[in-house]
Amino acid sequence: MDFSIKAFDAKNTIASAKTGCIAVAVFENKKLSQAAKALDSAGEITAALKSGDITGKPGTALLLRGLKGAAAERVLLIGLGADEAVGEKSFASGVQAAVKAFSSLGAADAIIALPLEEVKERDAAWAIRTVVQAGRESIYRTDSQKSKKDPAPAGVKKVALAVANTAANKLALAQAIAIANGMELTKDLGNLSANVCTPTYLANTAKKLAKDHGFDVEILDRKQLEALKMGSFLSVTNGSEQPPKFIVLKHKGGKAKDAPVVLVGKGITFDTGGISIKAGPGMDEMKYDMCGAASVLGTFRAIGEMGLKSNVVGIIAACENMPSGRATKPGDIVSSMNGLTIEILNTDAEGRLVLCDALTYAERFNPAAVIDIATLTGACIVALGHHNSGLFTRDDDAHNALAAELMAAGKASGDTAWRLPIGEQYNEQLKSNFADLANIGTPGGASCTAAAFLENFTRKYNWAHLDIAGTAWKSGGAKGATGRPVPLLANFLINRA
Repeated sequence: MDFSIKAFDAKNTIASAKTGCIAVAVFENKKLSQAAKALDSAGEITAALKSGDITGKPGTALLLRGLKGAAAERVLLIGLGADEAVGEKSFASGVQAAVKAFSSLGAADAIIALPLEEVKERDAAWAIRTVVQAGRESIYRTDSQKSKKDPAPAGVKKVALAVANTAANKLALAQAIAIANGMELTKDLGNLSANVCTPTYLANTAKKLAKDHGFDVEILDRKQLEALKMGSFLSVTNGSEQPPKFIVLKHKGGKAKDAPVVLVGKGITFDTGGISIKAGPGMDEMKYDMCGAASVLGTFRAIGEMGLKSNVVGIIAACENMPSGRATKPGDIVSSMNGLTIEILNTDAEGRLVLCDALTYAERFNPAAVIDIATLTGACIVALGHHNSGLFTRDDDAHNALAAELMAAGKASGDTAWRLPIGEQYNEQLKSNFADLANIGTPGGASCTAAAFLENFTRKYNWAHLDIAGTAWKSGGAKGATGRPVPLLANFLINRA
């Protein structure tokens, strides 16, 4: 679905717009939006509203054809709630209804003339992003590995947004499209089967992104990781035939002296649990255990397309977690890159083992901030469901400010996070009789102890951890990757730039 901006004025009126469909707003108080009034010269929209054919409740829709005085073939009435002061939830419901209706129309093009610049406590940029994301989600396909593709969707292919053609709105549209493209890459990688999306596949994807957008890229293999003494990361890959890949991407959009933001992604391309093997039902969804890595790659696609004027480093620790005669065993003790020894009590707590060495590696970039992204704990789903990603930072002024930035970026993008605690009390749960720390804690607070484990490797810089176990993919009939938290990360980086 292609998006553009189309401004209307006294000479170029919405009533004269020749298009397959125009979506306009109506309200529960029987009032019409300005665009709807402009198309209601014969009173047909007013009559439809008064008759009860459409109530104006958020998300309701009614398609009218051949309106007198309108050059458009169709006019789609969209309910946006009680009055003209539109709330963000009502607006989002209306947008969803519009793109759903577009998908079944015989028209190739359409105009969205909803009040994009009148949503309460939101700006036009937010509304533009909401429309683009909803439109792109409505046409996303998961049939890339089917021998016979699903029928191509009919409906609208080109959507114009009726807003002022300002530099700010054009920038907002370009950013929205870039973020949608980044989400699409993240979803594509997550949805691929694990026999295709291997650590090598992720490395090759990073190389292609580097070629397309001018990033620097470096791929470290086992011998280099051994030389770096990444014993914790390598302990996870011991049981697999797939070689590990440690991927480093660099976007140099800022000044050479500017400290970068570093994004660190967990890239477990399949997680059996290792020797602490998972139960069979639902194990197929462990192909999504690389969604942290996928979100880093998707964010890099977005910032590459935006030409973001800041420095960003992406680090991905990619491998499989498999059982075999070579696999790490419960009770084994390994040495991490920063010298701390770890007693592995459960080989299914492997994400933190790959991330801790990646977080140590991040020190060399003297970062302004480091954010790791990982499908780390099922306990985070218990705590937050599938609505919010878990956000963890240390509790001091610098980290409270970083958490506030991330929370604000999440709220602005609709890709929300919720802050959870870490602290010394959770480190107490990670004590081991035989090593510096254990890779799992005593019972209780499993998401917090996992974050506390990672915190031990981040004390030389500002750091935040995003646990996306509940937000990176959906199960059941809607099974598939969501593309989160690319919007949150992209907005965070845009705000910093």
